[in-house]
Amino acid sequence: MNTTSLHHSVFEIAHAIADRYAHLKVGEDLSYAKCLADATATPSFAELSLHMQGIKLGCRLLGFVEHDAQCIMLAWQSQTQRLGSFDISVWPSNPSDFGMSSFPRKNAFAPCPNQLGLYAVLPDAQWVYRMAQAGVPTVQLRFKSDDKAAIAKEVAAAVTAVQGTNSLLFINDHWQEAIAAGAYGVHLGQEDMQEASLEKIRTAGLRLGLSTHGYAEMLLADRHSPSYMALGAVFPTTLKRMVTAPQGLGRLERYAQLMKAYPLVAIGGIDLEQLPAVVKTGVGSVAVVRAIIASESPEATAQAFLLNLL
Repeated sequence: MNTTSLHHSVFEIAHAIADRYAHLKVGEDLSYAKCLADATATPSFAELSLHMQGIKLGCRLLGFVEHDAQCIMLAWQSQTQRLGSFDISVWPSNPSDFGMSSFPRKNAFAPCPNQLGLYAVLPDAQWVYRMAQAGVPTVQLRFKSDDKAAIAKEVAAAVTAVQGTNSLLFINDHWQEAIAAGAYGVHLGQEDMQEASLEKIRTAGLRLGLSTHGYAEMLLADRHSPSYMALGAVFPTTLKRMVTAPQGLGRLERYAQLMKAYPLVAIGGIDLEQLPAVVKTGVGSVAVVRAIIASESPEATAQAFLLNLL
């Protein structure tokens, strides 16, 4: 087989993947030529089989960022070896193909309910109190401040706010204050995860939730065996600048299939209209921020979400 036919085989595989899994496409349109130029700039690409080159380029055509495309390609390679043949119709979803170990694990954090239900992300302890009184099953304090004393006071107030209710309280970022106040759990982003002492959080018995934005970050989070994973952003959101494009429902469903051993929380631009489609992907919880705190009637909005999550 000459070089031209080799390139043609890779081209065919890449476009077959891009066509078959078009529902997974997000982000800007990339041409095959651009994807190929980026890939061939990496010396290891030439060492891949034709199937794996095609998969890598196909994933890039779908808008997967480089490190996620690499994760999918390696998983597809493992799947091919396990099944004994390459099958373009089977998108990788077996945890073992992604290098994930089975449960139970020695390093696992304390468990939380598999169905966390409505998960309200709230700016202060007063909001935590309101939503706990409204019957929201899971609440997160996302309190922004550089004042350590103010943070400790707000975290302690939030812990008090959920007492006597069934609400589970997670503290965003401020893990030391969460341990000191006896919160139910801590939620960390990818950068915060690198800086926090996960061992101290685990030893204290707190639950841990981790944010993820694609395959590579999910696999990184999985190494720490958290209590749950947050998957997003599902839809566009104006609350924070996102490095990655909104993931969409197609990818969310694939992520849920892969990470089914975990309680999963979908987050990012979710409102009541989109809620049924999000739930159908297989996640057991939906996190909302603006949908509640920007509502004219937050308690009524929370009740509407709760009814649709039953």
